[in-house]
Amino acid sequence: MHPYRRIVADVRRRIESGELGPGDRVPSARQITQEWGVAIATATKAHAALREEGLTVSRPGVGTVVAGPAPRRDHELTIERIVAAAVEIADAEGMGELSMRRIASRLGVSTMALYRHVPSRDELTLAMIDAALGEVRLPPRPPAGWRAGLELVARLEWRMFQRHPWLAPSMSLTRPQLAPNALGLTEWVLAIFDGTRLSLPDRMYVQILLFSFVRGLASALEPEAEAIRDSGLTDEQWMDTQVGTMTAMMTSASLPHLRDLTTQPFDFDLGQLFEFGLARLLDGLVPYIERR
Repeated sequence: MHPYRRIVADVRRRIESGELGPGDRVPSARQITQEWGVAIATATKAHAALREEGLTVSRPGVGTVVAGPAPRRDHELTIERIVAAAVEIADAEGMGELSMRRIASRLGVSTMALYRHVPSRDELTLAMIDAALGEVRLPPRPPAGWRAGLELVARLEWRMFQRHPWLAPSMSLTRPQLAPNALGLTEWVLAIFDGTRLSLPDRMYVQILLFSFVRGLASALEPEAEAIRDSGLTDEQWMDTQVGTMTAMMTSASLPHLRDLTTQPFDFDLGQLFEFGLARLLDGLVPYIERR
């Protein structure tokens, strides 16, 4: 767990236990650096997270204090607003930072009010998945040719996963969530093969294979987004810090192929992997489908 999250969790515990009440001052950034032994940037990040959760507010001349009860606007709540707020938080900070308390704070309602619309975390996750899948805007009729159709849907799915890095790890292949938009997406892909002799079970296998490829690659998006938030370095910047070590390891005489690779252009990029993998997957399906 990142140090700032531990600080937030401890301050939250103090507030929930009543040790700190509305209007009480919370430890300043300087006090946090002394108490937890962290850098001032980490302390500042913890304060920002506490404010984002609605647990604290800044008061001129006083400092950061525990916030009072959130204003109630329960009558304005809808499932759509809850899901939209949840998706915004997950997009920005990852599913690990998503909680009913965070959503309630963003919407300015009580936490318990959310449960009248979303009874459980699982149901909230399902609604978030369905909302994200609903962003895949497919034409009413598939394009001519099954390959063009599969390529279109794969690219649209890839863009969807890029917009929502939390989505891929939240979905299950063996216990798929029955989201209405997922079923509609599957039906569209099955219809791609109407001009072929491919059986419905085989069409379903192709759909699962294609979606698994895109989702599998997209599973790297959330860890990368979290690494960027925690380190402040993009993947390219991080790789730059590793070049010396990697080159030294790969130029070993016992690794001739990796040694030669260092002298040739190679772009380790998720977008490049997607393009390469999609093309090879579709190439492999051509003889299989033609034999049918």
